[in-house]
Amino acid sequence: MTPLRTSVDYRRLWVGNTISWVGQAMTSLAVSLQVYDITRSTFAVGLVGLFTLVPLVVFGLYGGAVADTVDRRKVGLYSAVGLCALSIALAGGALLDYQHVWFLYAVVALQAVCAALNAPARASMIPRLLPPEQLPAANALNSLTMTTGITLGPMLGGLLVGLWGYQSAYLIDAVAFTAALYAMWRLPAMRPGAEGADGADGADEGDEGEGGGKRQRASVMDGLRFLATRPNLRMTFFTDLCAMVLAHPRSLFPAVAVVWYGGDAKTAGLLAAAPAVGAMLGGVFSGWQGRVHRHGLMIVVSVAAWGTAIAVFGLTRNLWLGVFFLAVAGCSDMISMVFRNTMLQAATPDAMRGRLQGVFIVVVAGGPRLGDFLAGSVGQAVSPRVAIVGGGVACVLAVALLTARWRSFLRYDARSPEA
Repeated sequence: MTPLRTSVDYRRLWVGNTISWVGQAMTSLAVSLQVYDITRSTFAVGLVGLFTLVPLVVFGLYGGAVADTVDRRKVGLYSAVGLCALSIALAGGALLDYQHVWFLYAVVALQAVCAALNAPARASMIPRLLPPEQLPAANALNSLTMTTGITLGPMLGGLLVGLWGYQSAYLIDAVAFTAALYAMWRLPAMRPGAEGADGADGADEGDEGEGGGKRQRASVMDGLRFLATRPNLRMTFFTDLCAMVLAHPRSLFPAVAVVWYGGDAKTAGLLAAAPAVGAMLGGVFSGWQGRVHRHGLMIVVSVAAWGTAIAVFGLTRNLWLGVFFLAVAGCSDMISMVFRNTMLQAATPDAMRGRLQGVFIVVVAGGPRLGDFLAGSVGQAVSPRVAIVGGGVACVLAVALLTARWRSFLRYDARSPEA
């Protein structure tokens, strides 16, 4: 809790992000439910992930370059305004009973653009607000932000949709964004270069002018070239992709809630919230992680545990047993995320921070969307059970193959970090 006590700006940003995460998770579930309600197709629900993935990949990389070029506060503020406006658009469509799935696909694609610009800017602000020794604690707090939102959001979203319709979830999401907007508004200017990492203090916004586009594209390539020479950093991304692409059954929850458990929107919300409940418990009891130095080994074990828990969930037909294994998976993912974040911060120079955060956002946010599409497609073509069990097994096998290829990852020691 030290970062919350020592930095007013960080505390305000953390609270605002936590509230807005709840709203975003509500909207994510509500969109999936609405698409399934319109189409009755898990493939159509999986397409939500695909329409989100492409903008995240393109603008995630570009957003990292922007975060190393212009005032990060303004990038975060303007993109948060865009996200708020898009939630209002979803609410308007629901109020007008505009039941067209392509409208939903278009809105989630635009939301992905805004999120891809917002996240690298916001993440690269944190080392400017806190001393280096507080970054591990900030990572644990940030994981609690995500898990709190993903825990409460789906449960509230399923409840609100069941009681008052989709528009209620979308409207509350728009209101929740005001907390993040206020936090961004109160921050000081966050121009890159203030710490001397990128040249002169406080790069002027005029740097975006003539030739600025070329510098931004070059900085994207610089970040990718840097990553190509850092095998341990690459492994943090590869292992996360194994979990999020191969064993991510979220798009199947609406169908699973109805077909397996005879439930409704509230049941789907419970399933979506279960991994976040496990992640939250893992975050609350995360003090032991500060005493672990073999971060690579812990990432491999955690991702394998995620895949195993997902596979077992696919074999269950008892709702509460299924919720338990989803919670185990969420706890494993939280442990992996804390160690991956810490490795990324410790082994990346400040001059590359925004660009590597852009790659991080592409993997962390884009991977689950690709996983949604894959799970939805397999679930539609074969069955949800095959998609979930097969995905969990494939995750474990893929991590084992990656570890056999890059064994040095298991020897990574936080006391002497090497990228």
